[in-house]
Amino acid sequence: MYTITLQPSGHTFIADEQENILEAGLRQGIALPYGCRGGACGSCVATIKQGELSYPDGDPMGLAPFDKDQGKAFLCQAVAHSDLELDCPQVGTAPEIEVKVLPVRVEKLRKLNADVMEMTLKLPASERLRFNAGQYIDLLLRGGKRRGFSLANAPYDDQFLELHIRHVPGGHFTSHVFEHMKPKALLRMEGPLGSFYIRDSERPIILIGGGTGFAPLKSMVGQMKMQGFERPVHLYWGVRAKDDLYMDAVAKDWGSRIELLTYTPVLSEPKDDDQWEGRTGWVHEAVLADFDDLSGCDIYMSGPPPMIEAARTAFLAKGVPDEQMYSDSFEYATDTLQAIANNAGDAS
Repeated sequence: MYTITLQPSGHTFIADEQENILEAGLRQGIALPYGCRGGACGSCVATIKQGELSYPDGDPMGLAPFDKDQGKAFLCQAVAHSDLELDCPQVGTAPEIEVKVLPVRVEKLRKLNADVMEMTLKLPASERLRFNAGQYIDLLLRGGKRRGFSLANAPYDDQFLELHIRHVPGGHFTSHVFEHMKPKALLRMEGPLGSFYIRDSERPIILIGGGTGFAPLKSMVGQMKMQGFERPVHLYWGVRAKDDLYMDAVAKDWGSRIELLTYTPVLSEPKDDDQWEGRTGWVHEAVLADFDDLSGCDIYMSGPPPMIEAARTAFLAKGVPDEQMYSDSFEYATDTLQAIANNAGDAS
């Protein structure tokens, strides 16, 4: 057994040999940050101050070479080989929220475009799900499988749970949702999960979503609307073509009605019939073009791993501190590719 010490909080816990460090900490009540638990999003990153660890399944996909050179470690994939001292400043900042396993009923299914479904879930009459805007739930499927989807509704609006589900070709669950599922279907869920939520700060906020990574950002904006905007919020939504902006009208309405919020959609592959006159290219490059200095901003990113990795690498190079970037990254799950359970909304 090895002792893991976290700085600057001073929290300590024990990890057995070959035990995942994140799971060991969570098991002992330590509020370690995490997201996908699959090594993609980087939410669980910590800096090694002393000691040794390794990755039994190989280096995590989101751990860039320069991260390793700086002593960064993804705790969701790491095991200790000695006592460890880790710099993990986010420990202990998350509010105490109970994770529940609950039955839910499909209240409504509404296609938002050709391949995105809005699923509305109803909780039991005696239950409400307390969560932070940005968190996700796992839908518990047969055979021990689970699929993670971000909550798109704001925490105060918790009579129903709103999910944005993209149809993934070859994805067993999403194909079922699009082709066979009907209202009143019964499911089981576990949540809320993840540590993707707005931190207390006076810095301007940049929200960056890719595809259905818009879902947790919608929840965040909804919560800030309820509480009242106290600092500027810049929302960027990157998709391929115009039809993929499946809630463009909603986001435009925010931009027109909320003084402190600006909305910028970005298309990477606009179609000829889109007649698009807006921004094009990669969404993080639009952010870089709009800001001479990002070091004074908090950046929240939700989308597929390549988007998160490219954005994070570019922002680090521009001097944005690692501790001011937060991400919720997701993978697809098909019959041949195991899902990274999180949410951001595009698990299949």
